[in-house]
Amino acid sequence: MATATYQVTGMTCEHCVHAVSEELKNLRGVTSVTVALVPGGESGVTVTSEVPLAEQAVAAALDEAGDYRLAAAEHPAGRLPLAPG
Repeated sequence: MATATYQVTGMTCEHCVHAVSEELKNLRGVTSVTVALVPGGESGVTVTSEVPLAEQAVAAALDEAGDYRLAAAEHPAGRLPLAPG
């Protein structure tokens, strides 16, 4: 299992949390998503997946969910996201 926390901008309410969570859960291998909402700031979105996710895939899911953007990501030491194949 891999866990990464992403800082996401553009989230303001529970509707945003739901939209982002649902799109990220649609990514292959994602087993859970939790959001620490900071309305109008950078919300922490923690994703647990079977393998590390490519940041491009996460950014695309955020874009699909609405006007949300990836500000930063934190990955466990020694674990890098997979490059798109």
